[in-house]
Amino acid sequence: MRFRDYGLDVGFLPPGPKNAITDVPGVRVGHATYWTDNPVHRSGVTAIWPHDGNPFRQRVYAGTWILNGYGIMTGRAVIDEWGLLGAPIVLCNSRSIGIGFEAVVDYLTRLDPAAGDVDVVMPVVAECDDGFLNDNRAGATPLEVFQEALAHASTDTPLEGAVGAGTGTQLFGYKGGIGTASRVVSIGSRQYVVGVLVNTNFGYRHQLLVQGLPVGRWLTGGMPPYQKEGSCIGVVATDAPLLPNQLKRLAKRVGLGLVRTGSVGNDGSGELFIAFSTATMVPRESAVPLPTEHLVDGQFWTLGSPIDQLFDAVVEASAEAVYNAMVQATTTHGRNGHVLERFPIDSVLPLLTSLPGGI
Repeated sequence: MRFRDYGLDVGFLPPGPKNAITDVPGVRVGHATYWTDNPVHRSGVTAIWPHDGNPFRQRVYAGTWILNGYGIMTGRAVIDEWGLLGAPIVLCNSRSIGIGFEAVVDYLTRLDPAAGDVDVVMPVVAECDDGFLNDNRAGATPLEVFQEALAHASTDTPLEGAVGAGTGTQLFGYKGGIGTASRVVSIGSRQYVVGVLVNTNFGYRHQLLVQGLPVGRWLTGGMPPYQKEGSCIGVVATDAPLLPNQLKRLAKRVGLGLVRTGSVGNDGSGELFIAFSTATMVPRESAVPLPTEHLVDGQFWTLGSPIDQLFDAVVEASAEAVYNAMVQATTTHGRNGHVLERFPIDSVLPLLTSLPGGI
């Protein structure tokens, strides 16, 4: 069951039909889980394709933001310089960044003979440290697992919780993982979708907030013997016509969504965010001028700017995506007898429904 299935929600904007990042037309998500017992691997890969075509040929506008920088997201320098995303986004564990980079290059060069010839492939690979459950010393996630996630991506509602890159991650001392949500906004006569996908691996138990209530302080059972501060990778997709700097501003708002759940961007945590728009395809080679449609009044000095609605959408969807990861994840056993318990939603629900929520 997802967060809304318990009668809970976040904010006031309506979700899309799937309440997922794949509500944005063309966006595809694929998972592949890497699970072995000797040695103990509790890891995997999650791949997000920005559209249903070839992103090396048809790039999209993008922007990135870092809330706390103890982490790695490859390809950020190119996006910050050009404002373009030309590859799928791949999420994995910290040990596997290099394999993930090679996997994307290999996949795209087999897909398109121009990749690596006309220009190099610049993958976006982002990591979380799943070393509490996963034995990082035993090796990286194999290239074949990355290829599986890339090849099996679909527009279906993505699986959530302990799956793909979220197989070994933690959330406020409970089992975390992948979560996703979406919002629909109306600007003028048109509707746009904003979708968010997160890999949650952050927070201490006492920091957890649910609907503004200090739930983490009420829960003291099942505490792990120790925990790393972790990370959160946030991916925002939208079909609203936005320019790269506007997308960077959307990426920033993922952090505000995490704040609603209790995150403070802990010192040893890496909160790395990327946002892209599918509204404008930027061909690698073309003699045709680019379309110029964009939200020109989405600048900071415009009172009542419509981009505020997109900010609302990112914040709400980011928070709900975290909660979806939390309630969808199941108890997972890992290396050295380590266990991350499922969040006890059934025990907490009576408190959440009987007390006035803060947000």
